[in-house]
Amino acid sequence: MHDDAASPDPVQEPKAYQDMLVGLVGADHPAEVQAATPQLIRQLVAEAGERMGQRPRDGEWSALECIAHMLDAEVVASGRYRWIVAHERPELIGYDQDLWVERLHAPVESADVLLALFEPLRRANLALWARTPQRERERFGIHRERGPESYALTFTLIAGHDRFHVAQARRALDALG
Repeated sequence: MHDDAASPDPVQEPKAYQDMLVGLVGADHPAEVQAATPQLIRQLVAEAGERMGQRPRDGEWSALECIAHMLDAEVVASGRYRWIVAHERPELIGYDQDLWVERLHAPVESADVLLALFEPLRRANLALWARTPQRERERFGIHRERGPESYALTFTLIAGHDRFHVAQARRALDALG
């Protein structure tokens, strides 16, 4: 239910997927991108009103489901960051994002409930990044689907992931009129 047409498959095309997310960050600092995301989500919620939970088409996520997925990604990334920094080359398992949204968020919680979890976790992850020395950011884990990923790359991927899914949520709302 993610935006298949606009994104390479993260399992079948892992390098293209990474490149796409890193490209969405561009020259911006990933910590600044991530720090701005909660406010972008709050603006989106304020603009959306009743449309938040409506799917634009069958098989596509609603804006609210996009936010639920972003929360799930933050939970997963939080663990990955910590495994990478604390352990030597830990295994980083993947997850099926559609199953997580379907099984962990049915019915989908309100945006306020999702943000009540997302925002403090994001702050904790930004604080971890800020206090981690540069040399430690190059430590890496082995992602089952994509191979070696450093803390710095993983952190940047989440910044791109934010931009991708905020844009997807906007497209979902725009499609509803």
